[in-house]
Amino acid sequence: MDRIYMDHAATSPMNADVIEEVSSVMKETFGNPSSIHSFGRSARHLVDQARTKIARSLNADYNDIIFTSGGTEADNLAIIGTAHANKSKGNHIITTQIEHHAVLHACKHLEEEGFDVTYLPVDESGRVSLHDLEHALRPDTILVTVMYGNNEVGTIQPIQEIGQALKDHGAYFHTDAVQAFGLLNMDVRELGVDMLSVSGHKINGPKGVGFLYCHKNVNLMPGSFGGEQERKRRAGTENVPAIAGLGKAVEIVQISWKDKVEMYEGFKSLFRKKLMEKNVEFDENGSLEHGLPHVLNLSFPGTDVESMLMNLDMSGIAVSSGSACTAGSIEPSHVLVAMFGNESERTKNSIRFSFGLGNTEAQIVQAADEVAKVVKRLIS
Repeated sequence: MDRIYMDHAATSPMNADVIEEVSSVMKETFGNPSSIHSFGRSARHLVDQARTKIARSLNADYNDIIFTSGGTEADNLAIIGTAHANKSKGNHIITTQIEHHAVLHACKHLEEEGFDVTYLPVDESGRVSLHDLEHALRPDTILVTVMYGNNEVGTIQPIQEIGQALKDHGAYFHTDAVQAFGLLNMDVRELGVDMLSVSGHKINGPKGVGFLYCHKNVNLMPGSFGGEQERKRRAGTENVPAIAGLGKAVEIVQISWKDKVEMYEGFKSLFRKKLMEKNVEFDENGSLEHGLPHVLNLSFPGTDVESMLMNLDMSGIAVSSGSACTAGSIEPSHVLVAMFGNESERTKNSIRFSFGLGNTEAQIVQAADEVAKVVKRLIS
């Protein structure tokens, strides 16, 4: 049985050129980037090179890129670091109900410390209202954090419009761009964001590495203390092989993102078409107008998440759901609950298909056939 991986929104396979880059650095460049001798300078050169590539990809300044262990640390550093550094100015934070848990749990932690957090609702397409955000702004608002593209349903938020709305307000603006980076053209100056988080393993790079774009004017408290790495904003010896691999992954997506968008949009259309040809009933969750090209979240009436995932896995199809499945119970996706309400059947029968490196049209057709078989078996 040929296995088909359609869970690229969870993690993605490493690009062969990235693997080669990481392997080469691990073999040849072991020096500490903080050392002043030739071994250290060789390592520092690789870190500087990666930082330069990443900064250019966002039209950012070189010094505004902070390397982290991934998206979660980048989100935590942005949110908790900004809150702690600016609590003398206010204690109010604005976010949304559909953020990744790296953001939601960071905000919950701050609430326990006495910060006041507003969780904005979304409509049935998963989009936040600019009016709601502007209405929630207060003089003591110090941070707004809104994800760029949702990891479960793919909905893209009006980031540039929010940035414009915050232009004359003192609050910092952070966006979790982990799911969107590499598939959308991003210019931090045009977007008006002060901070932006990215993770390597979502763009065919290594796991355990990412970065936070943080404008030099942001008052940020470090999340760790030790050495003076990353301009005293993130202590610890840099993971040089992973950072070099991240730089290579960013270099590749900058060249290929437009072709990928076209390919993934084609996969989505083909997948829908094949399901309709098989007379499979489904509803699409997310925004048809404002959606990430690689994420397709479908609701299958008459089915349930746990049975779908198990049956598809046995059929060789790797997909996922926003629901947390445990023995005997299912906790609905917080994203779908925010979109449709806790009682909606969509919170219990929705599956996320996400496309990426290695997928082919033949795989899409085969996966759709298997999905059709499973759905018909479960509802019969």
